[in-house]
Amino acid sequence: MMRLVLLLSVLLLGLLLPGRADALLVLSYHDIRDDVAPKGDPDPFAVSTRNFAMHLDWLRAHGYVPVSAQAVREARAGRRSLPDKAVLITFDDGLRSTYTHAYPLLRSYGYPALVAVVTSWMDLPADARVPYGSRDFTREDFLTWEQLREMQASGLVEVGSHSHALHSGVPGNPQGNQMPAAITRRWERGYEPEAAYRERIRKDLAESARLIEKHLGRRPQVMVWPYAAYNRVSNAIAADLGMGMSFDLEGRSAGLDRAGPGADGSGGDSLARLLMYDNPDITDFVYELRRDVRRNGIRAIQVDLDYVYDPDPAQTERNLGVLVERIHRIRPTHVYLQAFADPDGDGAAEALYFPNRHMPMRADLFNRAAWQLRTRANVAVYAWMPVLGFELPDAARQQRLRIAASNPAEIPRLDPTRPETAELVGDLYEDLAISSHFTGLLFHDDAYVREDETLADGSTGAARTQRLIDFTGRLEARAEHWRPKLVTVRNLFAQPVLQPASEAWFAQQLPAFNRAYDYTALMAMPYMENAADPTGWLETLVRRVAASPQGLDRTIFELQATDWRVSRPVPVDAMEAQARRVLALGGRHLAYYPDDFLKDRPPLESARAVMSARAFPYLER
Repeated sequence: MMRLVLLLSVLLLGLLLPGRADALLVLSYHDIRDDVAPKGDPDPFAVSTRNFAMHLDWLRAHGYVPVSAQAVREARAGRRSLPDKAVLITFDDGLRSTYTHAYPLLRSYGYPALVAVVTSWMDLPADARVPYGSRDFTREDFLTWEQLREMQASGLVEVGSHSHALHSGVPGNPQGNQMPAAITRRWERGYEPEAAYRERIRKDLAESARLIEKHLGRRPQVMVWPYAAYNRVSNAIAADLGMGMSFDLEGRSAGLDRAGPGADGSGGDSLARLLMYDNPDITDFVYELRRDVRRNGIRAIQVDLDYVYDPDPAQTERNLGVLVERIHRIRPTHVYLQAFADPDGDGAAEALYFPNRHMPMRADLFNRAAWQLRTRANVAVYAWMPVLGFELPDAARQQRLRIAASNPAEIPRLDPTRPETAELVGDLYEDLAISSHFTGLLFHDDAYVREDETLADGSTGAARTQRLIDFTGRLEARAEHWRPKLVTVRNLFAQPVLQPASEAWFAQQLPAFNRAYDYTALMAMPYMENAADPTGWLETLVRRVAASPQGLDRTIFELQATDWRVSRPVPVDAMEAQARRVLALGGRHLAYYPDDFLKDRPPLESARAVMSARAFPYLER
């Protein structure tokens, strides 16, 4: 169970999000002990008493103002304003050290805190054990109700729910991966129906709230999600039970404007917290508070799940193992993982790799692959999905919804201005989010409209660019109902950057993309563009991006690893030189496509040289 916590929390902490309004710093602690190793303690979430005291001392010395959970609720409701540099301290899991080691320091400093307890751990039988890191915890490791009553009576501590028994994994796919109980449709010879899922979550949260009220006299008003795993459905259930404010671990600070109820009546998003991990001393602590995560470089590999799939499930598993091992050794930050099947290579989905309402499912594979990459290779996984390019099994429906392309070589696409298209594709994105765990979306390069193609709404020119942006926004909203705070990336052809007038040829534009999405994946592929001087072409592209607002901050330069004109890999020295040149000209984010992991193309050492996020990407000996 602690392995699940570790892998999820490290990845969530490492999400690369562009800056948003930071109204509140929320710190997440677990165990506070005297004997924590400086680094590499068996419990990576334990913080030494000395370091915890130093954190509090530094916060006070540098003008941070401690606030209570009640103050945050009032600020969200518009009844008060939070002070500048507001900070809320939280403790997860209900460990006894919160009372024996943290609480005395909180009293000394006068700092309020939120303590979130797993109520099924509060009354463990004498012989019961909870797997927790390097050893099993017993009743003696957890708070007692009496200790909670004392802390609550002090006025410094508010008690929230960390669930009754959702701090665990459940089988999340036919292959048996254990996934967070609060957001996973449990697999038992079939996926748990939505009604059963909702009832399971409601029953658990209701029991947690009942026990807290029974023993402390107050119902909890805050939900702290185990593993930071929630969705807007679970948040709505928590709010209906009186817990209208919730917390995750997705980010370093919380913008209160992102945490309210959803416009669709859903539970909205949770507030972000900064996880205290690997016993940060004061240098680590200050670095984490002050560093600008927007400066972090993305190193992404775009992966075809079609290369993993095999009609023989055993061979599929072997292929997946090769992919995971390769990604682990390359060490990129992100994998953009294909969620659709395109066996004929025409750019449109003929089937999908997840259960859905409208398309054939080639195999229930995306969730399995995404989870293995996320937990075994420690990368952020984004779902790579078509926007318009779907070949529907109903030929009549396909004909009714399609864009009439003048060139038969164009990707088969559906008309984004038809309400039926929006509903159908939105269903697919929602189905993807229901069935799978991922942290972002890569919108495929099929999202374009040629100037000689006719849309149902009659739009032309720049209006088409905005139509497609609005369309992807609706797809994102459908997915975020089940996977909140998704990071969005959209593919962009190079021509609209090099020749801005060519926006009309594609309905694409870099400044518009960088306003609408978290990142733009620019297809920096000189061989695909038949560039006579590939290096000069690439240099011009980078300089054009640099001249665009937030261009280098928001643009991922996606290199090509295959020269499709001659069906051969791009020479490794050329690919490495292109990556170095992009970085030398100020580019911050790199990706490449494709990665043929079964044939070691590009060769592992070259792939590491280009894409490793480590300072010294050398092979281990």
